[in-house]
Amino acid sequence: MITMKDIVREGHPSLVNVAKDVELPIRDDDKQLLLDMLEFLKNSQDEEIATKYDLRAGVGLAAPQLGIEKRLIAVFFEDADGKVYNYGLVNPKIVSHSVEQSYMAAGEGCLSVDRPVEGYVPRHARVTIKATDLNGNPVKLRLKGYPAIVFQHEIDHLNGIMFYDHINKEFPYAVPDNSTVIE
Repeated sequence: MITMKDIVREGHPSLVNVAKDVELPIRDDDKQLLLDMLEFLKNSQDEEIATKYDLRAGVGLAAPQLGIEKRLIAVFFEDADGKVYNYGLVNPKIVSHSVEQSYMAAGEGCLSVDRPVEGYVPRHARVTIKATDLNGNPVKLRLKGYPAIVFQHEIDHLNGIMFYDHINKEFPYAVPDNSTVIE
């Protein structure tokens, strides 16, 4: 079971390196890693389990956050409309995105960052992502709003980019041009 002690923090090399593509078909150990990552996310959102194991709630996790430089991400959350996003993805990539931007009103957080980071994180308002799922099937997702932000945050980890790298250093609360706020 993955716990907070398994998650690397700021300063760890795997958080700034570009992760390597995962060979397909997916190997059993990579598939198990994705299943473990999904289990962590589900556990972190279960109040009883999270309290027992001292887990911080998370909606996404990338393999580099475990010190593993592979292009694997897991996401588990429910959007405002009640749609559940439950994905373990191999080699996800953004294949198209909107010019329009969006940002979270409350900013973003990260399981690998133990401090509050002030500021708006500009993201694409809409993205199309292609990846391979746990069973080796191709996946194409068209996302907007909060789900688009979550997936972009995790894919950034695969490219050695932290969410705060996007924040305007001089004006952290500058509203990005042509943007929509996500509450």
